[in-house]
Amino acid sequence: MFERAFQDLNRLRQIAAAVARHGFGAYLAKTRLKDVLGRDGPQPAEGEPLPQPDRATAARFRTLLAELGPTFTKLGQLLSTRPDLLPAHWVEELETLQDDCPPVSLAEVRAEIERGLGRPVEELFRSLDEAPLASASIAQVHLATTHAGERVVVKVQRPRIRERIDSDLALLYYLATLLEAVVEETGVYTPTGIIEEFDRTVHEELDFSNEARNATEMEKAARGREFLVIPRVHGELSSATVLTLDFVEGTKVSEVTAEAGFDLERVAKNVIEAAFRQLFEDGLFHGDPHPGNILVLPGNRIALLDFGLVGRLARAQQEALVTLIVAVALRDPESVARVMNRIGVPDAHSPIAEFREDIRHILDRYLGLKLDEIRTATLLRDLLDLAVRHRIRIPKEYAVLAKASITIEGIIRRLYPRLDILEVGLPYAKELLLSRFNPGDASSTVMKTLLKLQGLAEDVPSQLTQILVDLEGGKFRVNVHSEDLERVGAHVRALGVMLFLGVLAAGLTVGGLVVLAAGIRTWLGYSALGLAFALASAAALYHVATVRMRKISLRRWLRR
Repeated sequence: MFERAFQDLNRLRQIAAAVARHGFGAYLAKTRLKDVLGRDGPQPAEGEPLPQPDRATAARFRTLLAELGPTFTKLGQLLSTRPDLLPAHWVEELETLQDDCPPVSLAEVRAEIERGLGRPVEELFRSLDEAPLASASIAQVHLATTHAGERVVVKVQRPRIRERIDSDLALLYYLATLLEAVVEETGVYTPTGIIEEFDRTVHEELDFSNEARNATEMEKAARGREFLVIPRVHGELSSATVLTLDFVEGTKVSEVTAEAGFDLERVAKNVIEAAFRQLFEDGLFHGDPHPGNILVLPGNRIALLDFGLVGRLARAQQEALVTLIVAVALRDPESVARVMNRIGVPDAHSPIAEFREDIRHILDRYLGLKLDEIRTATLLRDLLDLAVRHRIRIPKEYAVLAKASITIEGIIRRLYPRLDILEVGLPYAKELLLSRFNPGDASSTVMKTLLKLQGLAEDVPSQLTQILVDLEGGKFRVNVHSEDLERVGAHVRALGVMLFLGVLAAGLTVGGLVVLAAGIRTWLGYSALGLAFALASAAALYHVATVRMRKISLRRWLRR
């Protein structure tokens, strides 16, 4: 236990030193982390100013995360998929975080395979390539051949990576708690909440059975779609730490050219069709479709790789998304505001009229343009920023979808910028929209609405009767909640406590001085004065603790 505590303290010192070295020492000082680390902790220079407001802050933060190792690199990659958490230039900067790591030896890889699958490598594979195809922070990928002669890729978890991540996570929780003491609340997300989500995400990624399940579900959904290839999972050669899939050989979508014989328009349409089918038919979409995860095969087919981040949308979420898309296309700010309030979770009361006017400004600014003039990335980010500003918590699925949509838009613009995305995707959205009002479908919106109306018609009379009975009997109560009144009440209580302590201290001081002046029982006089000093100190500390200190504005800092 003491060894683990010593290692954690040393790791905390390393983190603090790196934070100070990359120019964030002034923020570090406000967390009073030096009191925890002792005199050897990193000290900011005397009068060190806060970082200047420029985009370089995001670049320095990315460099800091890369230096701190795999856990922090993964944290940066998670943040890069959440445009609802960070401004656009921070997301763009964190997207460049490289997850490349020096490879581990083949002997260690073989040992991990045997530990994960419980059998010697020779019984599992006919051959295993020595050189890895890729070496990332959590896993290493090797090409292999099964005894049936199939070429497969084997993803093997790095030795002891889970222990290192768990250790870093404990420190991240501690740092997040310190940050909450010095960060001004400007949104609906807290540092601790972000680390909790990262904790869940990274442990899901550490369990390869989750990725295997994602790949299997997507492969089943894609059957019959000749233009789309999803590698098959070899379940008998997979476990929580080893994942084996079919090897797919193709060209990265970012490297395809017409000179190489590819039909760029067809490839772009296949990318769009795959995305819309997954979104509107399957409710299961690839959450990280960057160019490295999309291959183009002969015949202009596409293949998707890496299923660690997969988004899922329930039927109700799909319908809400279609309604939102239609409302945006019709430039209807009232409907957009209503749908965003419904799909999100308002953290505090926000005037709907103000929210609607802000949406109107966004729609007037970006819509009414041709496809090659519209910047969907900017529109989505503005809507997400607006939701956060109005304290509406957007579900993770929609945030991941927004990031995936932005990435796909970039791919399409490079491949075939003249492609009309709405023309390709509109039939799928239209089909889903019409299915909501199909009376013959027991799961349709019409049937659900009729059931709700029936229940409402049965419940309302009895509820109104109960309200009238309560009014007549004087049992009807209305509770009024006001944050301003609560704040005033807290200040009044604090003032009362300080006045009480002050009166006691004054009385003890006067009494002690009288006793000392009389020369009788001087020990009693000194005791009274000592107690008075203690009460006065307690009152001063209580005053300091209840006064709201000026905190760092997280929103202003992120804009740098």
